Amino acid sequence: QVQLVESGGGLVQAGGSLRLSCAASGRTFSSYAMGWFRQAPGKEREFVASTTRNGEVMHYAASVKGRFTISRDNAKNTGYLQMNSLKPEDTADYYCAATARYIATAPTLFDYWGQGIQVTVSS
Repeated sequence: QVQLVESGGGLVQAGGSLRLSCAASGRTFSSYAMGWFRQAPGKEREFVASTTRNGEVMHYAASVKGRFTISRDNAKNTGYLQMNSLKPEDTADYYCAATARYIATAPTLFDYWGQGIQVTVSS
């Protein structure tokens, strides 16, 4: 098993930036592909970004492509989501997740989840 803990959320003005971190413990982080998802109040959890075990292949949701960047540092057992040019519609709880698959975008394909962290973008 792997345990995931997100950090770095908070309140930011529109146009600003935040970097989320996902610290992993337990089994070797590099054994898992990872992803980021978000869930706004009253909405379903949606895919944001994912990357392979070595970070070389990345997928992004159309709504964040060009603004968000997923990355990972396996030596530090940590994944990241750099969020730039934030918009009020990016407001949500953000979750990191891990999967034993090569890469995935559907939340049902992820095996482990963090507890989530709130990101609020004011207009």
